[in-house]
Amino acid sequence: MSSTLAKIAEIEAEMARTQKNKATAHHLGLLKARLGGGGGGPGEGFDVAKTGDARIGFVGFPSVGKSTLLSNLAGVYSEVAAYEFTTLTTVPGVIRYKGAKIQLLDLPGIIEGAKDGKGRGRQVIAVARTCNLILIVLDVLKPLGHKKIIENELEGFGIRLNSKPPNIGFKKKDKGGINLTATCPQSELDAETVKSILAEYKIHNADVTLRSDATADDLIDVVEGNRVYIPCIYVLNKIDQISIEELDIIYKVPHCVPISAHHRWNFDDLLEKIWDYLKLVRIYTKPKGQLPDYTSPVVLPYSRTTVEDFCMKIHKNLIKEFKYALVWGLSVKHNPQKVGKDHTLEDEDVIQIVKK
Repeated sequence: MSSTLAKIAEIEAEMARTQKNKATAHHLGLLKARLGGGGGGPGEGFDVAKTGDARIGFVGFPSVGKSTLLSNLAGVYSEVAAYEFTTLTTVPGVIRYKGAKIQLLDLPGIIEGAKDGKGRGRQVIAVARTCNLILIVLDVLKPLGHKKIIENELEGFGIRLNSKPPNIGFKKKDKGGINLTATCPQSELDAETVKSILAEYKIHNADVTLRSDATADDLIDVVEGNRVYIPCIYVLNKIDQISIEELDIIYKVPHCVPISAHHRWNFDDLLEKIWDYLKLVRIYTKPKGQLPDYTSPVVLPYSRTTVEDFCMKIHKNLIKEFKYALVWGLSVKHNPQKVGKDHTLEDEDVIQIVKK
């Protein structure tokens, strides 16, 4: 066992011994900071060309039906069959759904100790961190054990599932010590704990603003700064093996979709949920004097939906020739409305660009 691993094991053992109470909170915070560093580095890309409008990574233990699900989804909704991906370690499927091209990616080997930097693991992690959505495929008969293990692995790579970045302001300075402001009551972090966590990172001068009730983990995530926040759906496979009563219970679990990959049951529900979680925005183009083209929308991620973003997606020179745009749809009060490049578009708007 390498010395780093031995050290980590030792610290984790100590954390397990330290029962949580107010006095040990800052001791635990320190230990966690020492563990830190779990972001998957850039890795030597396990080559996957980023095609399409979104990318979904599939994670699961062997024999839970992950590959069946991938090939059946790709088979049912695929628009491109045999890709010329001879050099690739992973063959992505591309499906078309509601006009968007969505890349499906198997993320192999994530579970078998990739975060200790063994083998190709690091490259897979680098790709996992670029996904817009992660699907964790579980066997409905033994879901919880697997779920915990996979979540822990992904956490270890600096991936945070179904959570938002902590609401913490953090700014390093040259002098002035640690300046802590909390805009609401804190149940875990106090000045001493914050100081000692930052000291682990050799940070002795910084402004820290806690805008929500934050944990030591939250603070560490913000200080390390290499975390990615990705939505996640738990796909519970093999529902042909359980009773209707059990199925009803599963339906109430958040972020879960029960399916049968083999029988292709409930794929429509799964796709609908995938669509919800991806939050893509479809924009239809309208050439002058013609009807809008509803067959191939320009698809934008929900965080970047201005008219300028739309132009950039089509061609980077378009914005130089841009005069104004005419927009029909939910984002405008009048149809059509004349807008500038900063206007924010909504799903299924129709746009016509007028050039200089």
